[in-house]
Formats: sequence, C-alpha cells, structure tokens
Amino acid sequence: MKLWKKAAGLIKDRNSIWAASISRRTSYRNPDLESIVIKATSHDELHVDYKNFHRVYQWVRTSPVYVKPLLYAISSRMEKTRSWVVALKGLMLMHGIFCCKIPAVQRIGRLPFDLSNFTNGHSRPSKTWAYDAFVRAYFTYLDQRSAFLQETATSAVAFKKQLGRLQGGGLDLQHAEEEPPLTEELVKLRKWQASMDMLLEIRPNLGTAKVYLVFEAMICILTEIFDVYSRICKGIARVLLRIYAAPGKEEALMTLAVVQKAAMQGQELEMYLEFCRDLGALGSSECPKVKQIPEEDIKDLERIIREAGDDAVKEKREEIVEKESDGGDLLIVVDDHHDKRTTKKKVFKTIITDKWEVFPEDDTISWVSTGYNDGSAAAADYNNPFASSSNLMPHVAPAHTKPVLPDLISF
Repeated sequence: MKLWKKAAGLIKDRNSIWAASISRRTSYRNPDLESIVIKATSHDELHVDYKNFHRVYQWVRTSPVYVKPLLYAISSRMEKTRSWVVALKGLMLMHGIFCCKIPAVQRIGRLPFDLSNFTNGHSRPSKTWAYDAFVRAYFTYLDQRSAFLQETATSAVAFKKQLGRLQGGGLDLQHAEEEPPLTEELVKLRKWQASMDMLLEIRPNLGTAKVYLVFEAMICILTEIFDVYSRICKGIARVLLRIYAAPGKEEALMTLAVVQKAAMQGQELEMYLEFCRDLGALGSSECPKVKQIPEEDIKDLERIIREAGDDAVKEKREEIVEKESDGGDLLIVVDDHHDKRTTKKKVFKTIITDKWEVFPEDDTISWVSTGYNDGSAAAADYNNPFASSSNLMPHVAPAHTKPVLPDLISF
C-alpha cells in the first residue's frame, strides 16, 4: 500500500469522525456509535480493528434501542464510500451483528444499503475487478440471509402464538412435540440450501486470496459455510426421523430432493475447500472434514416412495364400481390408474322364470303386408313399401294350431 494512499485514507477517516462528533443526537443518530463504526471500517487494508468491532457488538447487546442508530451509521457509511476496503469491512461488521442473535437484529429484513453494483472508484477497474466481485457476492449473501432471518423469526412467533391459542382452548399439548409441520420444515431446508449456494459463489481470486483483508473475510465466510451446512445436516436428520415414523409419498418426495441436493452440496463444498487451500486462503490443518450425506438415507427414501406408490396404485386398481343400467344389465367399471385408462365391461344376466308371455302369431306377422295393426284409423291407410318388390317371399298364413312352447329350462 503506497504511503500517499494510506495518508489519504487516514485523513478521510478523521474528517468523517469529526463530522459525526458534531452531529445532532436523535432517535436514529448516535454520534458515539457512528464514530465507532467509522473506526471499525477504516481505509487501512492491512489492519482490521476488531476492538471496535466488539464495541459495536456490545452496543447492540445492551439494548435494542441502539439497533436503529447502528443501521443508520453503517448504511450511511456504505452508501458514501467508493473504497472496496471500507465496503468489505462494513460487510464483515454486519455479518458479525447477525451472529449476535438479537431478536431486534433478526427483524431487520433486507439490508438498508445496496452494494449489488459496487465498483471501486479509486483505481482502474482492471486492477480492482476481483475485489469488486468479491464485495458484490458477499453483499448478495448477507442481503438474502437478513431477509431469511426475518422470515424465520416471523414464522417462529406465529407458530408459538398458534400453540398458545390451542392450549388456551383446553387442548392438552404437554406431551406433544412443539415442532412445525413437516412441509414447512422442508421449505426452510430448501432456503438454507439456497443460502449455501450463494456462499459457495463467494470466491477469492488468485491475486486477492493472499491479501490480508480478504484472508480475514474468508475466515468469516468459511465459518458461515460450516454453520449453514451443519444446519442443513441437522435439519435433514430431524426430517428423516419424522418420515420414518409416518411415511408419506409427498413428504418423502420433497425430502428426497432435499437430501440429493445436500449430497451434491457436500461434494461442492469439498471442491470449494480444496480451491481455497490451493490459493493459500486456507491451511490444511484449519479445515475440518466435510460430513457427507449417507447413501443409505437416499436409498431408504427411494424405497419409501416406491412402496407408497405401489400401495396407492393397488388401492386404486381395486376400485370397482357396480352400476345398474337402465335396461337392467350389470355394468362393471374398472378404473385402471396405472395404465391411465378406464375399461367398461357389460355383463349380461341370465334370468330363469316360469312366467311367460304368449304373443299371437297373426299379430306379429300381419304388419309386414298390412301395416301395424294398432286398431287406429291410420292403420287402414297404411301402404307397405315392400309390397311391390318381386324379391319378397309370398306370405303364407300359418294354420291356427295350438302353439307349442319351447323348453328353455331343461338342457
């Protein structure tokens, strides 16, 4: 770092501290806290003032009243700077504030400043593009992490209120497990996995990995990576216990996708750590071993899904609906869900009875030549359209004999 550049940064920091000290104290501005934030985010890229970092954390833990002045101090500092050093220190400070696990911090939501298009303004882009990309990737993760913290805190409060209402209504929940629904737990795991993907995108460059400030930031990022990966593994273990206790196809399908994604992220994490070791940003003795998702868990989930699917198909294929048709025929409707088609079979019934109805032969045949004899006036005017055809056989009236009934009973 050149001497003139260091001196210029020192002058800027002193001017900012002086301007903050004479500022007016309000509900969202605290001159003392602003001075501490400026010292913690100085322009010196060869030094990180962890003493002032911890002083900021103490202010936050003291009372939630200081959260608003702190956010104002950090956001005003981030919006004014065009130095990647100040921007990266500000992100590290904000990351540490999230780790304090203060309820007021968890309700912040999206970050009050925007570094998604950050570019360094004190050097040529060809020299600082790697630092700019590092800052933008770091900001993207922290911004989404802050929004996720707010969503998690809101859902937790809503779940506790719902339990309170159930207990107030006289329902005994002493032996019930106070845990959210399985689907909600799986959705939360997916969001943690999305956060893991964004963390793995924060990569130093070969020329930036050995810079002191980037090296310190990588310690924060690697700590966060292992924390998020540990949350994912623990969440999957809880979900698997619930799946094995009460297997369901829909939940098992969602769990299988989460487990497969976690297995893939475990392999990506190993490659990421190997990349950091090759760049010198991580020592071999400083890296713990990555715990992979067992292959047996994936096979068990696939078995549960397969068995649940077979049971469902078996139940659906056995659904036979019997309906009586209008003519008295029996219809058997088989709904085959496996082949995605519906088959209707018509089954004729054999009726055995001793009550027979006799039709006179003259009435059944005479309509061919004279028309249908219904006793009406129209029957006399009826003309047979086939009477003039030479192809018709002549009609011979049968002898009036006693009809012989066929024997339909004996075989």
